Amino acid sequence: MRVHRTAAIVLRQLYLIRGSLSRVLPLFAWVTVDMVLWGFITKYLDMLTHGFNFVQILLGAVLLWDFFVRVMQGVTIAFFEDVWSRNFLNIFASPLSLWEYLAGLIITGIGTSSVGLLVMLAVATMVFGLSFFIYGLLLLPFLLVLFMFGMALGIFASGVVLRFGPASEWFIWPVPALISPFVGVFYPISTLPQWMQYFSYVLPPTYVFEGMRAILAGGEVRSGALLWSGFLAVLYVLGACRFFVSIYKHAVRTGLITRYSAETLA
Repeated sequence: MRVHRTAAIVLRQLYLIRGSLSRVLPLFAWVTVDMVLWGFITKYLDMLTHGFNFVQILLGAVLLWDFFVRVMQGVTIAFFEDVWSRNFLNIFASPLSLWEYLAGLIITGIGTSSVGLLVMLAVATMVFGLSFFIYGLLLLPFLLVLFMFGMALGIFASGVVLRFGPASEWFIWPVPALISPFVGVFYPISTLPQWMQYFSYVLPPTYVFEGMRAILAGGEVRSGALLWSGFLAVLYVLGACRFFVSIYKHAVRTGLITRYSAETLA
């Protein structure tokens, strides 16, 4: 793997973002709207309950979940840029390897999600008084698990679009919303029916949000559960990479990759 080739993918994304206001605004605009909306909702709930701190429980959960969504979208949108511009085939006409390309997508996802995370932290802490010191050093593994799972879903989603064509991207956008009921973003997993809980226990974010609520309730996070969530996240990343590689090889072998050529526009 050549570092400068991966850097070229990242640099291309930076040029795209720098040259378009419509690409810059989504980095912080929608997360700001989410923080403001949920921030005032939690403030209102605090007024109704007189003492129960909804800011820490709900707004903290929204922030972590938005971070996961931004990671996934950071990877997929970087891939979609090549799909929309019919540039995917041109990229692989170069000496660039598939792993170098994936590394570029992941680094791009790190950059874009970091911008969103910093904006969310600034709004949540300065405007609504949300403090993450209560989580201590556990905030780092929480973010790491969410990042790895978001990265895995982003790579998997890119593979789906590569296999079924650009129109299939509309199957990708609802994925976070479909997952959210199973991972208990706003409520304990114990409130779910038993059949839903089976799915919850194989999704890494479940253990992040359960651990977050345990800390806020004055309890402790089980180290075994956190390690298990990290192990699951790594498995998802490896599985997603394997899936993308197999789809790419299939597309090259069968000629499906030509659908991403600029010549097909004629």
